[in-house]
Amino acid sequence: MPHPDLPRTLGALRSSRFADQLQPERKLKDELRSNLLCKLERKETLFPGVMGYEDTVIPQVVNAILSRHNFILLGLRGQAKTRLARMLTRLLDPRTPYVAGCEIRDHPFQPICKQCREKIAAMGDETPIAWLSHEERYVEKLATPDVTIADLIGDIDPIKAARAGQDISNELTIHYGLLPRANRGIFVINELPDLAGKVQVGLFNIMQEGDVQIKGYPVRLPLDMLLVFTANPEDYTARGKIITPLKDRIGSEIRTHYPHTVSQGMDITRQEAWMRRRSPVQIEVPLYIHEVVEHLAFLAREDKRVDKRSGVSQRLPISVLESVISNAERRGIRAKESNAVPRILDLYAALPSITGKLELEYEGELKGADAVARELIRSAVGKVFNSYFDGVNLRQVVQWFELGGSLRLEEETPAHAMVEQLGRIQDLLPFTKKLGLCESESDALRASAGEFILEGLYAHRRISRNEELEFVAGERPSREERSRDERDEYRRGNDPRRGGSGGGRRNLN
Repeated sequence: MPHPDLPRTLGALRSSRFADQLQPERKLKDELRSNLLCKLERKETLFPGVMGYEDTVIPQVVNAILSRHNFILLGLRGQAKTRLARMLTRLLDPRTPYVAGCEIRDHPFQPICKQCREKIAAMGDETPIAWLSHEERYVEKLATPDVTIADLIGDIDPIKAARAGQDISNELTIHYGLLPRANRGIFVINELPDLAGKVQVGLFNIMQEGDVQIKGYPVRLPLDMLLVFTANPEDYTARGKIITPLKDRIGSEIRTHYPHTVSQGMDITRQEAWMRRRSPVQIEVPLYIHEVVEHLAFLAREDKRVDKRSGVSQRLPISVLESVISNAERRGIRAKESNAVPRILDLYAALPSITGKLELEYEGELKGADAVARELIRSAVGKVFNSYFDGVNLRQVVQWFELGGSLRLEEETPAHAMVEQLGRIQDLLPFTKKLGLCESESDALRASAGEFILEGLYAHRRISRNEELEFVAGERPSREERSRDERDEYRRGNDPRRGGSGGGRRNLN
């Protein structure tokens, strides 16, 4: 419901405080630019919730808007391209008037469609005015191969002509497409390369001349809008491409990216994951679980078995964290515990959240998505384990297994039973202090921490685990295995021979 103080007729609008903002020479891109300059002067956060782009992508978006450019956000999946485009509405005026009943939201002072011109000529200052919120001035279309020129631009509507008793060549019989209906707003086309080439050609005029021509009509509509596109890099897709003349008409090409650091990724995952949920148990996620989940995505992006042209979406750690929490929640409810803390075993239970988001190369396909995901989890645990226990002497824990000890862990084991089992291992639980725990912590936290230590030793092949998930004494890796591990770590940027993070295993004695 519009605010009661807003003018409801053309005459009232002309004499209102909105008149200066509605001068015909103030186009949409001028409106965006003016509001952006005000926000920059006030040092406001331009795109709240979009993290990791403060020094890279956002300055380029600001420059494009200040330059009044149509632009494209180019990047792999899961890089917040659409989210960023949707937040551009924050730069629009809160309310904008238009001629009531107009399909293309015509400007009250400078109408471009015949119907509005005739209405204003007949009614004058009594012409009714309606108002748009800034959210209503955003139109988004997912490009698919079946999108036609008629969908985007418009076409003849014989049914409209018959109902109105008009000649079919009359401008009033036009069926407007999405572009005219987005007049005086922001129009976003997602996955632009999927749009057929001949349809991409139909965008030339609106980008170069600022108008469209409806098929079969001697009329041009000078539309006022900002065009924003999103796409994967065109040589990364086999589905289509952006035709060269269209690329030439796009003012700015802005490259997006995945988080540069694990801490950035963790902040994004925490913000987006459904963690604050109503539940019979209290859910607590330790920091090392957050770190393992995020390292999982970073390692997948570096792994040669994963298709880098497709990318590993930031949705992967978000989905994995949600699944890990849900598995811990289910265990806590079944065990009638007051709190639930995720364990590393819950990561293995979250495999369906991983395998569906990995596009594998030939080598990965041969190995299988499930096996690749398990190896990525193991590597992620190993990396995080190093950050807490590099140089720590865990020989006594390993020795317990070498002397014949074994421990079978199951994801359904209640926390108190897990702590009791872990307590039998010589000196294991005192090492949980390295993870920030004290003796008064809950059983759920201590169980999770103790299991993480065992998983870390398993990741570094200090102990073994059989198919029944039973930890046993591990064999020392052969020279060939050590060389292969060092090559893998070197490819990830960690040279074990120079004291990199991959060399932590030799300091755990």
